Amino acid sequence: MIAVIDYDAGNLKSVEKALAYLGQQPMATREPETILAADKVILPGVGSFGDAMSRLREYGLEETIRQVTKRGTPFLGICLGLQLLFEESEESPGVKGLGLIRGRVSRIPEAPGLKIPHIGWNSLRLRPDSRLFRGIKDGSYVYFVHSYYVQPENRTAVAAETEYGTVLPVAVERGNLFACQFHPEKSGEVGLQILRNFAAL
Repeated sequence: MIAVIDYDAGNLKSVEKALAYLGQQPMATREPETILAADKVILPGVGSFGDAMSRLREYGLEETIRQVTKRGTPFLGICLGLQLLFEESEESPGVKGLGLIRGRVSRIPEAPGLKIPHIGWNSLRLRPDSRLFRGIKDGSYVYFVHSYYVQPENRTAVAAETEYGTVLPVAVERGNLFACQFHPEKSGEVGLQILRNFAAL
């Protein structure tokens, strides 16, 4: 069973629908026991960093996420779910993130002709040994909606990058932790393959 953490942060239904299409049995839940018993866990999310961390703490899910990741359960963050894995975000000064990956979240730098938020399809430059992107061609396109991007302290955690005004790390992979800034559930066959790869871990 794949637990999809429900903390009122959006895009739950589209993630569940994509997983069900692949023959998986997703369960949206905020029950710690259910999340801890899951084979795999997904942290989706859209919205602001500070609000999301506040809700995770309100529902007692911060400690649950720490336990799940410490156990080695495959864990996938999507969009805001990627950013929450980091220590802090420029979007919400003073708010501590989960800190499971060292580094911070910064606003995409302004540049002439560059629209922020970044909305639309961009190509990926992939790390060849990535398990999340197995079977996916370098240069494949995925769908983004974001104004902030992650900056991991350790660059070896970066599994994919894209160019949008500058080079942005848009996926990380470290041990049992996986996360992507884009929305695989809205990225057609490429996105489905990413979710298929995660489900097969």
